[in-house]
Amino acid sequence: MLRRVLIANRGEIAVRVIRACRELDVSPVAVYGDGEHDAIHVRLADDAYRIPPGSTLPYLDIPAIVGIARTSGADAIHPGYGFLSQNAGFVEACAAAGVIFVGPPAPAMRALGDKISARQTAVAAGVPVVPGTDGPIASIEEGRAWADAHGYPVAVKAAAGGGGRGFRVARTPEEFADAFTGSAGEAQRYFADPTVYLERYLERPRHIEAQVIADNHGNVVYLGERDCSVQRRHQKLIEETPSPVVDPDLRRRIGEAAIALSRAVAYVSAGTVEFMLAADGRFYFLEMNTRIQVEHTVTEFVTGIDIVKEQLLVASGHPLGFGQEDVAPTGHAIECRINAEDAGRDFTPTPGTVDRFRAPGGPGVRVDTAFEDDAAVLPAYDSLIAKLVVWGRDRAEAIARTRRALAEFEIDGVPTTIPFHQRLLVHPVFVAGEATTAFLPEHPEVLPPPAETVSPPPNAADSTVREVTAEVNGRRLTVCLHGPPIVSQKPAPPAPRQAPRPQTAKRGSSRPNADGAELTSPLQGTVLRVDVQLGATVGQGDLICVVEAMKMENEIAAHRAGTVSSLAVAPGDAVRIGSVLAVIE
Repeated sequence: MLRRVLIANRGEIAVRVIRACRELDVSPVAVYGDGEHDAIHVRLADDAYRIPPGSTLPYLDIPAIVGIARTSGADAIHPGYGFLSQNAGFVEACAAAGVIFVGPPAPAMRALGDKISARQTAVAAGVPVVPGTDGPIASIEEGRAWADAHGYPVAVKAAAGGGGRGFRVARTPEEFADAFTGSAGEAQRYFADPTVYLERYLERPRHIEAQVIADNHGNVVYLGERDCSVQRRHQKLIEETPSPVVDPDLRRRIGEAAIALSRAVAYVSAGTVEFMLAADGRFYFLEMNTRIQVEHTVTEFVTGIDIVKEQLLVASGHPLGFGQEDVAPTGHAIECRINAEDAGRDFTPTPGTVDRFRAPGGPGVRVDTAFEDDAAVLPAYDSLIAKLVVWGRDRAEAIARTRRALAEFEIDGVPTTIPFHQRLLVHPVFVAGEATTAFLPEHPEVLPPPAETVSPPPNAADSTVREVTAEVNGRRLTVCLHGPPIVSQKPAPPAPRQAPRPQTAKRGSSRPNADGAELTSPLQGTVLRVDVQLGATVGQGDLICVVEAMKMENEIAAHRAGTVSSLAVAPGDAVRIGSVLAVIE
């Protein structure tokens, strides 16, 4: 059995892996970046090391993380999801250092990580794929020629990465150039690879994914499907299992396809094969995520199988403790992703401080989180605060229980997606099990009003016994100080001025007042590109710039018609809420 595992991640997934380690009597080791020395995942681990600051995000620093694994005495690394979880180079770096990677081997990851290669592998394995190009598209002209020949709409998709990055849809020839450059540009920024390919875009499909797990002894087991159709910007908001539209025969065929693809690449560990289910009942391979998924929790609820624990056992060389005949899902489970986003402002990310965090409880309720009072939602990372996971004997009970749990959830300080989920779970289309990937565009009434301004952070309470974190040579140590806290004699700094409260217009634009000429940023982030020139004439709703925040690209549109008399930002500039982007007169 593994003795000591370094978790190369943060937040709720790091906490999740730590808990699985505890149940297997494995010592967990945490890593953390600047400002995270007192995070929950750091405190729960047996040991913790700061990743030295560098030119990239700390959790992407392969040499530093592998070096910490060796220094800490870890014999394995669990990558969680995101960051390095699907990086074959990281797998090879672990192997070179004599550290076990808890996940699939590098060849399998490479075969499935590149979507073009994955399509070819799926075809060879007899798995149906969406009609598309056989290889990458090198130019706008080449791509438009294929689309003209095969018909619109087409999806322009990044060959690397996942999570909805590098995905654009062109519904007409006039939209193709923007879709191509947008997809390639986003792929370059996120995956350092601008390669794209084309697929026919399926209208109103269901997003169905199959959970598989495999060991090093030739066993591959299918743990059922999940329905992840309700999405914003091609990223999931709510997941459930079983899918309300998958019958036993379709479930069997999807499972057989997922197993065939896994066997084709000698897959090991947990993985998810994603499909699009068309309105005519045919399903098509989309991609395979070679890692644990955010939504693995719903599968655990209905099967009773701890998928993370099985990952650790498989990495230790154990065979799976169950066969296909032992998998008997019971009941229905739903997961709501509680993100720091304002759904009423086009799901704009809302970094800040969570003043108060109170999770719901009761029968069939699970909350995976790494948040507590005064925890910060950092703009450098994704917006996930918690995963609310609920089980019921059937779908109706699961929906009712989820509504009850959402009503109990208390998160103050930042807007969240809780109001959206509350409206979604009473919407007749969702309740009837009929939601497709087009649900949000077709039903904008499910979006709540824009959130109110957030409350100020509370003062820290005094304590006569305090734990203080110290860092020695990059290693986190905790000591207890007894006695009253030391009070600074310096005068308190003046309170910061409040930025103007942004309002919402089309495509995430900001309107501080009805007649104001200044277009301000509704969020904190980095300007990726500016789409207008000084002196340009624009209409209300025209795209002005794109701001990246918390791993999401946000289009900022003109709040009024007029002439751009001033441009205050350029690509690469950091902006805050209320920063002036342009003046339109």
